[in-house]
Amino acid sequence: MHKFARLAVFGAAVLALAACGNRSEVGNVGVDWTGNDISIEAVADPDVQGVVCHLAFFNRSFIDRISQGNWFEDPSYSALDCSAVGPITVGDIPKSGSEEIFKEARSLIWKSLRVTRIYDQANNSLIYLAHAREIQQGSGKMSLSVVPLNGLDVTWKNGAPAAGAVSGSVMVQ
Repeated sequence: MHKFARLAVFGAAVLALAACGNRSEVGNVGVDWTGNDISIEAVADPDVQGVVCHLAFFNRSFIDRISQGNWFEDPSYSALDCSAVGPITVGDIPKSGSEEIFKEARSLIWKSLRVTRIYDQANNSLIYLAHAREIQQGSGKMSLSVVPLNGLDVTWKNGAPAAGAVSGSVMVQ
């Protein structure tokens, strides 16, 4: 098999695997005559029932890929908004640090779009960060959304964290 044919088969397999994940397409908006689109997907948090994030990102068309010469890469830009869509049940999430809840390839090998969750105990909020991760260079392209848990119907499967402000909190008492 020729090298180009092997590369094409490998690329198709990677793109097919990248399409898998904990998400569902909500819609597409065409942005120009070449077929470039902004895609919007609903991303459910696997460990926090009742929270859904909507992620918008740019999808390059075949025509744009040919004209730009970069066949295997989409831009890193994204927008994110998360909200409570019902009663919230918080599963086994880290009370400090972060946890990745979604990942999608944005290039053949080097770049991916990710959504990471952080629990802000001081302000009793879930923070969701959409960002690009690149092997060679970091990216400052990001989007942030916060779901405050105060006043919502929240159940903690493993027990709620201690109430009250934590050192460094901006929470007003």
